[in-house]
Amino acid sequence: MAISVGDRLPDVQLAYMGADGPEFVSLGEKLKGRRVVIFALPGAFTPTCSSAHLPSFIRTKAQFDAKGVDEIICISVNDIHVMKLWAEMSGADAAGITMLADPAAEYTKAVGMSFTAEAIGFIDRSVRYALFADDGVVKVINVEEARGVCELSGGETMLDDLEKVMA
Repeated sequence: MAISVGDRLPDVQLAYMGADGPEFVSLGEKLKGRRVVIFALPGAFTPTCSSAHLPSFIRTKAQFDAKGVDEIICISVNDIHVMKLWAEMSGADAAGITMLADPAAEYTKAVGMSFTAEAIGFIDRSVRYALFADDGVVKVINVEEARGVCELSGGETMLDDLEKVMA
């Protein structure tokens, strides 16, 4: 069952490439006492993810900061090397977007957001969505109905939705 408003996000280990090699972070610890936007997508370097979803959060990062959002996290079912390179090449690093890998899809499956499209090589990938969590509890979640579009889950839509829950 997919995660929804009012649910607590699972405490799973996600990965990233640190200065000295692979590192892991507890999502539960990262969310504790903080206001965080998480957006997840099918894959680094894929068309809609690279042309619309990630850029929407890069261009709105300062507005999220101004609203009191502590961190914006991008999660993808990719390995840490791919996520690091994508962060560097896309400008996500420079913008201050945290890029976390979910290499075995543990988080993605735990929140009920995995899908498989074998014809294009996507096994246990994430559906496209964005959520806002306060102290680890989901307050807003926007899930795309169709693949290949980024309308409901983009940065601008999440900013509009935050007006309602952070007022």
